Amino acid sequence: MSPVDVAWLRMDHPTNLMVVSALLSFEGSADWSRLVETVERRLLIFDRFRQRVVERGRLRRRLCWENDPHFDLSTHLRRYALPSPGDEGSLREVVGRLASTPLHPEMPLWQLHLIEGYRGGDALLARIHHSIGDGMALMRVLLSLTGEEPGGGAGAGPAPPVRTGRAGKVGDLTRTLFRGAGQLLPSRLLELAGEGLAGGRAAGHLLLRPADPNTVLKGQLGVEKRVAWSTEASLEKVKEVGRITGCTINDVLLAAVSGALRLYLERRGEPLAAPDGHAPDVHAAVPVDLRRPDEPISLGNRFGLVFISLPVGVRDPLERLFEVRRRMDRLKASPEAGVALKILAGLGLTSAQVQKMLVEFVGAKTTAVITNVPGPRERVHLAGTAVRGMMFWVPMSGRVGLGVSLLSYAGGVRLGVATDAGLVPDPEQVAAGFRRQLAAYHRLVRLPESAPNVRT
Repeated sequence: MSPVDVAWLRMDHPTNLMVVSALLSFEGSADWSRLVETVERRLLIFDRFRQRVVERGRLRRRLCWENDPHFDLSTHLRRYALPSPGDEGSLREVVGRLASTPLHPEMPLWQLHLIEGYRGGDALLARIHHSIGDGMALMRVLLSLTGEEPGGGAGAGPAPPVRTGRAGKVGDLTRTLFRGAGQLLPSRLLELAGEGLAGGRAAGHLLLRPADPNTVLKGQLGVEKRVAWSTEASLEKVKEVGRITGCTINDVLLAAVSGALRLYLERRGEPLAAPDGHAPDVHAAVPVDLRRPDEPISLGNRFGLVFISLPVGVRDPLERLFEVRRRMDRLKASPEAGVALKILAGLGLTSAQVQKMLVEFVGAKTTAVITNVPGPRERVHLAGTAVRGMMFWVPMSGRVGLGVSLLSYAGGVRLGVATDAGLVPDPEQVAAGFRRQLAAYHRLVRLPESAPNVRT
């Protein structure tokens, strides 16, 4: 296993499982036999889905991928009926229960669940461990099962390009960084993690960020998780807001997330002004894909992290949007993502105890993980059945109890929310707030200049 993949495997904990979950809803009933054939011919060409994790070596123990001699597809591809009434609430409950259940450590780390009877059709839930790949890689793998025509996605046509080797080489600097793991301290990270002055500053920003405010979004984590997702928003309307305000699509979406969190904190009675009068922020980790766009599909983890402070304390929605843009522009000029990838690789080379210490250290200063993945621009079919909608949920690590996922598909965009049930028992409120925020932005940019100020 690559050091980065080892790091993600070690982060697995009963209160925060390192499993990426994706949900595809169908316009009708899926053909079970065609689904099995599609998985056999399109998913199992990736060796990782037949492999388990084992420990090897006598003097120097290391984790390796090896083919599972007892591999049985039926233990990974399952089907069952959604309990009555088969609505969104029923599906949320099933997905939340599965999201709280660990994968078997002695088997290949993935599952597919065909959930029958959701709104007159079926849904497919994929659960894949982060050590197999990051969200971008796993989304590309899942989409390789689909086709644009009803006959596609059943193994027809050539197999997609595939690479399942190590996720990049670990540089000499990273090896040096973690050679003395027993004495590793944050100051040592700052000294060695960055290549040059810019990298050193980026490492300092990653590790020496101020603590997050103590809100209902942070606290002791439990095993039970909850999930929710928003209704679909028009991607074209999001683009329109961006064009008029001079912001990117990502700026608009992050501003809407910030507003949704503000609404939720208000609803829970949280103060949104610090004692010194300054508006509080909520810190979020944002994964950044470091692959080239033309690379073939590859598993493993090839992303860095940047950390953005979401301006939840800013009341005015347009001011909030422009503040998000300013902060994102600063991050785009920073080498933080690449430095973070090296730190993750280094974590896989050090001891599990040191890794736990550092994950806890960073997690204490982070409230949420937010990721944005572009999906297909056109509607697709899986095993001959049209895919009505898509959503996924990002895993959290350490003390982080809130995961926010943005996914575009066929001209629409949805927000997925995964939470710790003890901290945020009603994530559907966050999802609904996101949709209200996007609608409010669209109204604002279409108002005449003489219109009164609008607050959301």
